[in-house]
Amino acid sequence: MKRILIVEDEKDIAEAIEYNLAKEGFRVLKAYDGRKGMKIAQERLPDLLILDLMLPGMDGLDVCKTLKSDPKTSDIPIVMLTAKSEELDKVLGLELGADDYITKPFSMRELMARVKTILRRYEEGKPSGGESVVKFESIIMDINRHELKVSDKAVELTAKEFALLRFLIENRGRVFSRERLLDDVWGVEVAIETRTVDVHVRNLREKLGRSGKHIRTIRGVGYKFE
Repeated sequence: MKRILIVEDEKDIAEAIEYNLAKEGFRVLKAYDGRKGMKIAQERLPDLLILDLMLPGMDGLDVCKTLKSDPKTSDIPIVMLTAKSEELDKVLGLELGADDYITKPFSMRELMARVKTILRRYEEGKPSGGESVVKFESIIMDINRHELKVSDKAVELTAKEFALLRFLIENRGRVFSRERLLDDVWGVEVAIETRTVDVHVRNLREKLGRSGKHIRTIRGVGYKFE
């Protein structure tokens, strides 16, 4: 049974989400403030986190950033649920590693559908035995361990940076638009600026050092790995 953690300070909303998730067969964990939610996520390792942005103690963006920077919790998919609907908030949340962004008021049916879609995508993305290492020259990615080495040195990546690099290497030589990368790597259907892809590419290039040259910008089109 999949475990979903809800971190939401409005108890009526948290309970409504809990009720609908339970109806869909999920096991639900709850927290009403950011620090408690982060502690539960670190200790219980839920299959997905529904995270409000405006939280007492520690806001949702800080919770997201902390979890995504820790290898132990970086693979936990996060759906941000908040009253903030500005474009900048969406982009920032996705840049920090969130998988989706839903604004209040929201449709409970839509939330359930997105939760299922994200869980299915993560399940399909897991290696099923066989080849679990992706290599290109000095770059070695261990998919099972979620580890990256460049020239035999460990490099820390966020979950989205790891997914983006893996996608580009496995499809090296092909050019992808920013919109296509958002769809294939982020899997989001919300209207966000494509600059979130540019930010992740810039971060990847910096972390890869000399190997970052393999991620090429195709002016007016997008990116490719070669």
